[in-house]
Amino acid sequence: MIVAVPLMGMASASPFSSPAPAALSVQADSDSVAKRASIGTVIDEVVWVVGDEAILKSEVEAMRMQAAMEGVKWTGDPDCTIPEQIAVQKLFKHQAIIDSIEVTDADVAAEVEQQINYWLEMVDGSRERLEEYKHQPLSQIRNELRDELKDRQMVQKMKRQLTEDISVTPAEVRRYFKDMPEDSIPFVPTEVEVQIIQQTPRIDDEELNRVKDELRSYTDRVNRGEATFQTLARLYSEDPGTARRGGEVGLAGRGTLDPAFAAVAFNLTDPKKVSKIVESEFGFHIIQLIEKRGEKVNVRHILRKPVVSDEAINKTLTRLDSIAGDLRAGKFTFEDAAPILSDDKDTRNSKGLMSTNMMQTGHTSSKFRMQDLPAEIAKAVDTLQIGQISNPFKMINQRGKTVCVIAKLKNRIDGHKATVTEDFQVLKDVVLQKRQNERIHQWVVDKIRSVYTHLNDNYKGCKFEYEGWIK
Repeated sequence: MIVAVPLMGMASASPFSSPAPAALSVQADSDSVAKRASIGTVIDEVVWVVGDEAILKSEVEAMRMQAAMEGVKWTGDPDCTIPEQIAVQKLFKHQAIIDSIEVTDADVAAEVEQQINYWLEMVDGSRERLEEYKHQPLSQIRNELRDELKDRQMVQKMKRQLTEDISVTPAEVRRYFKDMPEDSIPFVPTEVEVQIIQQTPRIDDEELNRVKDELRSYTDRVNRGEATFQTLARLYSEDPGTARRGGEVGLAGRGTLDPAFAAVAFNLTDPKKVSKIVESEFGFHIIQLIEKRGEKVNVRHILRKPVVSDEAINKTLTRLDSIAGDLRAGKFTFEDAAPILSDDKDTRNSKGLMSTNMMQTGHTSSKFRMQDLPAEIAKAVDTLQIGQISNPFKMINQRGKTVCVIAKLKNRIDGHKATVTEDFQVLKDVVLQKRQNERIHQWVVDKIRSVYTHLNDNYKGCKFEYEGWIK
């Protein structure tokens, strides 16, 4: 793995389809089969018109296939829900164009490559299998996905613009939950705050030389024509995400790659040559250029990770055990020790406090549900009392390296029904989301009234989420 940050937002669960508008629960009933038959078997036709945007039968069927691949279950009858979802997206896109909302190619490019790479991983890195399923060359898949994701980002920006002025006061939150039935109040699961001190065991020089010699031998085999870089990557690379596709990373910007890796990758000019050995935070690499496109580069790489000896691990565990003893004896505090003694760049500047980005609200939180912590850390703090420090333990971190850790349970909030005094942010987010959904729903209803829409007669018996489609 060489991506320096986790690729959140890799939301599509299927390798064969691009991200879809949100689909919900409750599977369609058996009437959908009959309805589909009544709509006909025409190869393609316009089934809805929204403004100057047509919705084709092929679009509806493509989304149906996509949902089936992802295991998605729709609320209500999918023969009605799917085209309505598409129509709503077109309303937002129509307004985004009117309001001159722009999405740049740079905004879209990273998401396109993330999605392509995800699909390739899901088909064992086989470009040929992906092209066979899609019935398109990869270049065309990429171009169509770019258009789709650009539209989706426009819609997201449009929604944010419509709701950005909505705010919720403490008084509104209290009023909203004051008379709510007990079984409707949100349940907040047990959450913990954890501090860590991490140290990485030293790797022996002999082991480092072994790994470098291996990489040099791969370079020599490529240069002599004995094997292709792709074949060697599939056989020997320890980056599972790229090894299956011959080491190919996919188009990536400098900021999404490990800095040391990016410095070499972006300086490559000859696709026939193999780079010098590069050390990154993930291990050691050799790199081969595929193409440069604007501010992005696509390369292949082979990653090899030195093996940490048991002796080095035990030495590090012993050192951390001594540190834990001094902490328990009060010789210094965890907050003072972490910035000096920890080599974890993600936590040492926050006095060892772990944090996570909350995708739903956009803010960073130090509170974790136990299942969201790395398994080894969750196990270490599970039986601790607040303020206690764990025994040292080893784990594999998110960069694939063996590290040793001691953890302190800073706080634990047991699972409970949310209260305004203890969980104001949780309840505020509930009310805010409700207000935003109400604004969006009313906007769609108003927009339907003012925009030309036309439905195929076969859809006029549907029960839609939004009123006003049938005029």
